[in-house]
Amino acid sequence: MATFSATKTFAAIVSVAAVGAVSLGAGTALAQDRNVTEDQIIRALAPEKKPLTRGLSVGPQQTVDPTAAAAESKLVQKFRGRSTRSLSIAEREEIATIVKDKPKIDLEINFDYNSADISAKSLPSVQALGRALTNNDLKGSTFVVAGHTDAAGGEAYNQDLSERRADAIKRYLVDKYGINGTDLVTVGYGKSKLKDPSQPLAEVNRRVQVVNMENKATASNASNK
Repeated sequence: MATFSATKTFAAIVSVAAVGAVSLGAGTALAQDRNVTEDQIIRALAPEKKPLTRGLSVGPQQTVDPTAAAAESKLVQKFRGRSTRSLSIAEREEIATIVKDKPKIDLEINFDYNSADISAKSLPSVQALGRALTNNDLKGSTFVVAGHTDAAGGEAYNQDLSERRADAIKRYLVDKYGINGTDLVTVGYGKSKLKDPSQPLAEVNRRVQVVNMENKATASNASNK
């Protein structure tokens, strides 16, 4: 078994897109600095406005199929309010399928070794995330907070650690920014979904992924059908 360092770093991948969006790489941004600003996060995460339509799209404009949007919105509602540890393996995979192709911004968030305590040096990034998620452009969406580890350690250990750290981000956002807890769906994947399988112990694999599951405008339109 690999030896753990004094600290174990998680990089937080924050991804967002409107329900039903299928574009790959659109709006993708990579934060090179450890601490990013609220404006950087908002610009990267603001969902692209795509009208709902039953007809064919004209020209390069992409549209959202209202039936698909409603189905995905219904699936999102299934997970709202669920505790992290209540999710089955199959349900975790359902969530992974939904969030697979989303624009993203990478934030580095550090935790102490074998701890769910957010390090002081990472608080500015988490605080910027909190301000961004309460901005009018993002407020009201349902977000998934997914924890991932590297390959060091056993399956059960990493699964537990990933869930604890996802929960830690959720608690901070709820306590400090008043975000509705049911708007944050937490899930842990342990070491099952390495970002870089060729380097299983690399820092890039240690991350928390925050995904905008449901654009408020799209959800509103779908629910009014």
